[in-house]
Amino acid sequence: MCLLFADRLFTVSLIFFTVLCPQISWRPTYRSSKFRNVYGKAGNREQCFDGIPITRNVHDNHFCAVNAKFLAIVTETAGGGSFLVIPVNKAGRIDPHQPKVCGHQGGVLDIKWNPFIDNIIASCSEDCSVRIWEIPEGGLRRNMSEAVLELYGHSRRVGLIEWHPTCSGILFSAGYDFKILIWNLEVGGPVKMIDCHSDVVLCMSFNTDGSLLATSCKDKHLRVIEPRSGKVLQEADCKSHRVNRVVFLGNMKRLVTTGVSRWNTRQVALWDQEDLSMPIIEEEIDGLSGLLFPFYDADTHMLYLAGKGDGNIRYYEVSTEKPYLQYLMEFRSPAPQKGLGVMPKHGLDVAACEVFRFYKLVTLRGLIEPISMIVPRRSETYQEDIYPMTAGTEPALTADEWLSGMDRGNIIQVCVCVCVCVCAEPVLMSLKAGYKRPCQKAFKAPVRERKTMVVNGLLESIPPKTENELMRMFFRQQDELKRLREELVQKDVRLQQLELELNNLRNNANKL
Repeated sequence: MCLLFADRLFTVSLIFFTVLCPQISWRPTYRSSKFRNVYGKAGNREQCFDGIPITRNVHDNHFCAVNAKFLAIVTETAGGGSFLVIPVNKAGRIDPHQPKVCGHQGGVLDIKWNPFIDNIIASCSEDCSVRIWEIPEGGLRRNMSEAVLELYGHSRRVGLIEWHPTCSGILFSAGYDFKILIWNLEVGGPVKMIDCHSDVVLCMSFNTDGSLLATSCKDKHLRVIEPRSGKVLQEADCKSHRVNRVVFLGNMKRLVTTGVSRWNTRQVALWDQEDLSMPIIEEEIDGLSGLLFPFYDADTHMLYLAGKGDGNIRYYEVSTEKPYLQYLMEFRSPAPQKGLGVMPKHGLDVAACEVFRFYKLVTLRGLIEPISMIVPRRSETYQEDIYPMTAGTEPALTADEWLSGMDRGNIIQVCVCVCVCVCAEPVLMSLKAGYKRPCQKAFKAPVRERKTMVVNGLLESIPPKTENELMRMFFRQQDELKRLREELVQKDVRLQQLELELNNLRNNANKL
């Protein structure tokens, strides 16, 4: 009797809440997403790169760069700086005498592959220089010390470099002199200096077409800059959320930053790029002290957060509506990571439904471990819904076109009734099986007597702040003085020869 009464009471209560409170849902709401079950898969021993003396530099960078052909890792060396370049398909234990790129006079702080030419890599160093290297097909066979270009313009060490995402031959560098220099590699010199930061630039990120540059700075400010003019469009004073890293979310007109809250907990924040007065959302991650590196995949709208010093990689799905950041899952590993390299989309294994691939640096074991993010699918056909058209390996603009102001919506009339739109949007390509990459243009260094480019007019005289910087400046000046003395001696000898020839001509004229 009691059980019957309880059952009827439950039924009446259910009807009451259903009729009078229809807004209450008795089932939890799940977002329908094709990436809900994405999982991380670490490579086996045969797929790892072992025996690499990874640098122990404490600079907050990845010290790793990867493309479809090569894997580059900054190594620990005595005196100067160097990095390894290994073909991606030659995994396994690396020879201790593997050839290196070793032309820098100070520790290498950042390396980046050219997004349009697989054999070109840029590096920056504590020796205040940026250098461009051309790696031969198949990898290095001996140590490389001669760079294609040596660019000197910063008065202090250079900590960051970034290639323009749609324009060939344009490179950005940020130094500890608080300046960002824009280099035109087709000319071999700087074309612009962005001088709006009052401290060291910590991170640079471009939007999809490269028309906007976002920077985080040690002065606790987040800035959105128009790179061609150097004008600051938006600026935020992040006192409660100390920004360390920033990344553009493709064409969503959003920014994601990682940093530390006022309670010293790691935090991720979402911003509107047109209004940085306050973040859209702030989310606490954990209480660890390691830096959070953000990685964004514009094709799948997935955000990956990897902590320096811990082995976890969290990933979220980003949307323009609430809750904006939808937590999906977490890849766990006991091995701490020093940095992470990311494979471009055209280098992924499409047959295995791989949507992202990391190359994890494990310093304690001298190991580079690939980590693949995979969407589980039963079908063996090409999955077009997870592989939309993506940024390809052809530049949309040349350096001169970008510098002259060509951008989205610029129209050029060609002949009669023919209209070509010159646009900075990236040239897209398909990842479908059978895709053939176009023939890449060879990189041509500007022709000049010396490869070194020294900037005098762009930077004011900033005195060195450490003994090492003072010594490097002293030796550089000594080399310059030695070169000038040699040129002066050669000109004196040439002048004497010309005087003798002139005297001979005069004597011959007098005899006649």
